[in-house]
Amino acid sequence: MKNIIQYKHRKVLVLGLARSGVSAASLLHKLGAFVTVNDQKPFSENPEAQGLLEQGIKVICGSHPVELLDEGFELVVKNPGIPYENPMIQKAKDLMIPIITEVELAYQISDAPIIGITGTNGKTTTTTIVHNMLNEMTPNKSLLAGNIGFPGSEVAEKATADQYIAMELSSFQLMGIRTFCPKIAVITNIYEAHIDYHKTREDYVKAKWRIQENQTKNEFLVVNWDQDELRNMTKRTKAKVIPFSPTQKLGEGAYVKDGNIMFYDEVIGRREDILLPGEHNLENILASIAVAKICEVSNEQIMHVLETFKGVEHRTQFVKDLHGRKFYNDSKATNILATQSALSGFNKPVILLAGGLDRGIEFDELKPFLKNVKTLIVFGETADKVGRVGKEAGVDVHKVHDVTAAVPLAYEHSEPGDIILLSPACASWDQYRTFEVRGRAFMDAIEELPDEVEK
Repeated sequence: MKNIIQYKHRKVLVLGLARSGVSAASLLHKLGAFVTVNDQKPFSENPEAQGLLEQGIKVICGSHPVELLDEGFELVVKNPGIPYENPMIQKAKDLMIPIITEVELAYQISDAPIIGITGTNGKTTTTTIVHNMLNEMTPNKSLLAGNIGFPGSEVAEKATADQYIAMELSSFQLMGIRTFCPKIAVITNIYEAHIDYHKTREDYVKAKWRIQENQTKNEFLVVNWDQDELRNMTKRTKAKVIPFSPTQKLGEGAYVKDGNIMFYDEVIGRREDILLPGEHNLENILASIAVAKICEVSNEQIMHVLETFKGVEHRTQFVKDLHGRKFYNDSKATNILATQSALSGFNKPVILLAGGLDRGIEFDELKPFLKNVKTLIVFGETADKVGRVGKEAGVDVHKVHDVTAAVPLAYEHSEPGDIILLSPACASWDQYRTFEVRGRAFMDAIEELPDEVEK
C-alpha cells in the first residue's frame, strides 16, 4: 500500500456502512486513523456496526446527528447512496471538511493501476469481461472491485503493482473523488438515469465525466463513439482517447468490419464466434477489447474469453426452460433503455415482468418495444405507470404485488415457445434491497412452479 502515513492519527468519520463503509472503516483503523462510524440503522439490528465495535472502532447508530460533526473531524468518507442534500453532508461542507467516497480511499492507497468502468448500462458486463481477459493472459492479473466483487479499499489493500484492479463505478461513487485517476477509464454509454439523486441530467453526466478529470496524456479513455455527446466531450480530456463503435467502421479503436472484430487495422476475430448475444452486448465487448489490447492481452486470449463467456447473473440471464417456456432474469435492467435492449433481443412472444421504484419518470419510451409482448405483468411503485403504457400499446396487462406473485401468473398466461422475461425498467429499492435480491426472488419463484404439470 502507498500513501498510508497520511491517515495516521487523522480523525475520520465514516458516514453510512454497507460493504464499502465497513471496508473503509476497517482499513482506516488499521492505518492508525481515529475512526468514528455513523449509520442510521439501529445498533441492535446492525451486525456490521457490531463487528466494527469489536475491532475497537467508535460506533454511533440509529440516526445521523449533525452535532457529531462538531467533534473536529478532518475527513468524511461517505456512503455513495447518501445524497449530498443530507444535513450531515451539508454541515461537513459548511465546516470545509473534505468529503470523499470509498473509491477515492482505494485509489490513494493502491499499488495496482485501476481500470475504472462507468456508464449507464453495461458496466458490470464490461468489467467482468475485462477481468476475465486479463486473467486469461495471466492468472490473478485482475482483481474485481467497486459495485461488483469486493469494495475498492478492501481490494486495494492487498493488490500489488503487477496486478490491475477492474473497478465498476457508479455516478454516486464518482461524485466523491478528489485525486482518483484510473490508468484506463471506460465510459460505456450515457443515458438519462438517477435523476432522483442528481436532480438534472446535466449533473448526472458531469458525475460520469469525472472519471477522467485527473487523467493525463499517460492514461487512456475508452469511450463510445456512437454517442455524439460523449464524442464531443472527449475534446476536453487530457487522456489518450480510444474509441469504440458497433456501428461505424472507425479505422481506429475497436469496431466491426465485414463481420470481423477489429482493433485499429488488426483483426481480433469473427463476430459470429462470440457467444454473448445482443447488440447492446457488442458495445460491452468492443469496450472490453480496447482495454485488453491496451493491457497487451493477445488476440487468442481475447477470443477464448468471448467464445466461452455466457454473460453475468441478472443480466438477461437464461434461467430455465420449463415445458417450452424460457425464463430470463434481467433484474439488472433498472432503467428503460436496459429493458428496451432486452426486449430487442427476442423475436418470440414475450411475457414481460416490469415495475419497481418510482423515480418520477414516465415509461412512454417503452411503448415501441412492446410489439412482441403478449402479456405485461406489473408490480411495485410504478405498476400503474408501466401498466398504462402497456394498455396503450394494446398489451394484456395484469397488476400484482411483487415478483414472487408475478411468476406463477406469467406461467398461467404462457404457452410453449413463449419467453418469460423479468426486465423491470426500474430500480428495486421500493421492495427489494438490491436488484440481485429481486433477481433471486424471480429465480426462486420459478423453482416453485410445478415441474410435473404441463399446460
